[in-house]
Amino acid sequence: MTTDDDDAPSLWQRINAYHDELFMAPWRAGIARQARNEEEILVALLFLEALGIPGPADYYALELYPDLVEAFHRWHQRMGMDTFPEAGVCC
Repeated sequence: MTTDDDDAPSLWQRINAYHDELFMAPWRAGIARQARNEEEILVALLFLEALGIPGPADYYALELYPDLVEAFHRWHQRMGMDTFPEAGVCC
């Protein structure tokens, strides 16, 4: 037995959507902006360390380098550089 309501969202999905609109939507842009700022700071700190400038997170940052290269690539493209000017860093 099928009804026209088979494609309708469940009660839980409607409650979840209402919650997001009520509590999350007003701050969604600010949260995304803050996350991007924190990622850019992390990228800058890790590349300083990669260039030999000592930092407090040297040991802990080693496992982040593969993700860092991808994030740095996205960052320098966002800044308007098609390729990074320093050879061997990325691209």
